[in-house]
Amino acid sequence: MLLRIVIFASLFSLAGCNTLPANSEIIQYYEVSTTKPYDDVLSEVQGAIAEHNFRITAHSRVGKVIRERGAVGFPEYDTIQFCNLTHAKTMLEISPHLVHYMPCNIVLYQFQGKTIVKTHLLPTDSENAELNAFFATMNQMLKEIVDFAVE
Repeated sequence: MLLRIVIFASLFSLAGCNTLPANSEIIQYYEVSTTKPYDDVLSEVQGAIAEHNFRITAHSRVGKVIRERGAVGFPEYDTIQFCNLTHAKTMLEISPHLVHYMPCNIVLYQFQGKTIVKTHLLPTDSENAELNAFFATMNQMLKEIVDFAVE
């Protein structure tokens, strides 16, 4: 009887170790930081997005809006979404189910005296070689945009 309890408790404990839901994926991020002034980094991100032939589709100035609502001294937080319709078409021709990767996104925020710039990278480990190559190219562009902003 004691052995059954130990086995049951062990199985229950092991089942609790699974922290990812079924059909989930691990998202990898590319992050860099700089001591450059925040507004300079924000401007550089916007310029680099345009230089890579993307169009900004949304820009949320989260930190600014929170400060405007009375939170004096609240740090900067921005999210920028962007897209290139040629790349979007290519990706959706590979698979229409990939729409959940759109648009591309970069976040900027202040933390401990630095400006952090971060983007999520696209997975390159699927069984589809064409998709992996396309996402590898996209990841390189995303890294170049982030790197340009902090240089």
